[in-house]
Amino acid sequence: MGMHHNPPSEQLGCRGGSWVARWSPRLCRGDPWVARKYDMAVAESHKELTTTKTLSVNNIEVVYNSVILVLRGITVEVAPGAVVSLLGPNGAGKSTTLKAISGLLTAELGEVTRGQILWGEERLNGLSAEDVVRKGLVQVIEGRLLFRHLTVEENLRVGGMVYEGGRHIRADLERVYHYFPALAKLSKRVSGYLSGGEGQMLVIGRAMMAHPQILMLDEPSLGLAPLLVHQIFEIIHEINRQEGVSVLIVEQNARAALELADYAYVMENGRIVLDGPAEQMRENEDIKEFYLGLNQAGGRKNYREVKHYKRRKRWLG
Repeated sequence: MGMHHNPPSEQLGCRGGSWVARWSPRLCRGDPWVARKYDMAVAESHKELTTTKTLSVNNIEVVYNSVILVLRGITVEVAPGAVVSLLGPNGAGKSTTLKAISGLLTAELGEVTRGQILWGEERLNGLSAEDVVRKGLVQVIEGRLLFRHLTVEENLRVGGMVYEGGRHIRADLERVYHYFPALAKLSKRVSGYLSGGEGQMLVIGRAMMAHPQILMLDEPSLGLAPLLVHQIFEIIHEINRQEGVSVLIVEQNARAALELADYAYVMENGRIVLDGPAEQMRENEDIKEFYLGLNQAGGRKNYREVKHYKRRKRWLG
């Protein structure tokens, strides 16, 4: 039983003298032996994607229309290969933080007026969104934005053009189909007819075609059924584990985000109010009560009593 070191989109391995997969490894995922060997091949062939760079957001302020101060002294760090979550209610500034990093602020008349954003030793402030993507930082925007008149495969191919002019499209398609087998079956379907879960898989898959070193996800669970949320987060975990891609995820589903993350920040009113390792954050009484809906005894909170509830979050007290 041997295995070639070709890319996993090609000959995958042999068993008993016969090839068990060639060009279409996704078709053999039902075989546990093939699944294990393919996972190993993917991890090995994409070791070069594991970044050694740290993303550092240092004390930034963001202003819209030269008037509205939205972020105040935000400091966030994403270590190489880490999963970091930004939690908080609507309007806290989570999405604005991602857009400040990805260069999308200018499209909304926003700008970073103080502080700096570093990718390793490189300063990202002032770079265009396309230049940020070429450096390996790719954002998946909230709302599952697709080219709805194009097919699933055509959407993926658009994402692949960013990386070395699309010279590895075929191998990259197989790589995406490895993580999202459902997309392989839907490859010729017009994307405008996809369900919410399928659309979310497609936008993440399209981002993966660009060979990100850090994947920035904005509300990937939005509007999805709990079973699909679990599936999507499992795939994100697999991508992080197998390829070493750093992940910065904005989520209101605190439970799912803290299960996935290594480290978490809580944002409210444009500032960081709490941060720490995800394991510690899951045990924090304020996080349990205000974001996980649990009381101090570990049971579900009775929200009929909310209007009579007196204790404030300790970070605001």
